[in-house]
Amino acid sequence: MEKEDYGFAGLVEIMARLRAPDGCPWDREQTHLSIVPCLREEAAELAEALAEGDDLHIREELGDVLMQVLFHAQIASETGRFGVADVIADVSRKLVTRHPHVFGEGDKLRTAGQVVTQWEKIKKGEKDKQDRKSQMDGIPVSLPALQYAAKMQTRAARVGFDWPDAEGVFDKIGEEIAEVRRAREARDAAPEEAKDAAKAHLEEELGDLLFSVVNLCRHLDAAPEEALLASSRKFARRFRAMEALCGDLKSRTPEELDSLWRRVKAQEPPQER
Repeated sequence: MEKEDYGFAGLVEIMARLRAPDGCPWDREQTHLSIVPCLREEAAELAEALAEGDDLHIREELGDVLMQVLFHAQIASETGRFGVADVIADVSRKLVTRHPHVFGEGDKLRTAGQVVTQWEKIKKGEKDKQDRKSQMDGIPVSLPALQYAAKMQTRAARVGFDWPDAEGVFDKIGEEIAEVRRAREARDAAPEEAKDAAKAHLEEELGDLLFSVVNLCRHLDAAPEEALLASSRKFARRFRAMEALCGDLKSRTPEELDSLWRRVKAQEPPQER
């Protein structure tokens, strides 16, 4: 294939060629479900590239995500279910329908909050959403756990099942911490034959605590997934700095490690601490 063919149509052709009878054996064996891990990985790598702000890396990862979309469309087209043109038409129609303030005669909206409210109202009225019997229906269970919890809480809040403000959530977190402490004590005191049940109860209480923290993030208008990822990256950065200062950390005492951590933290710009 000539370089001039490296446009969108050319990419669609490449994907079809890979899946052809005389194409790539690995690509030909794949199914929608078998390549789900690839889609997750590519999406995660794109998110990482966006966080880094490296345009070349972003461009590469966007291409990898696009390839996954075309892969699924190609698999579906081979049995006549739908093709990439149908995917494009559906998303185009959705964008136009859900933005009447841009493409239609709807009132001009001035804030992002107004847009979100209108978007959800339009979604609720769409025919394919009317069969849902619960606010919890339609939330993908394969979402990252923090994001899944936040979406469930947002759905519950739509019908008024929510704390009126963040103060109630702070109190709830305090209650959950106390319950985790009691569950830990019960696990430690449990006889051997009851250890598994006690451990399961402790994990349940830890889950309740995490769920409440996600709720606090939502009330404070923070994305829990992004907040935890930022803190994890900060931890990794500081830990690497500790290793750079001392090499092998295994020989250090807890007090020395704590001192190293404080030293590394103090060397960071104020906005990164």
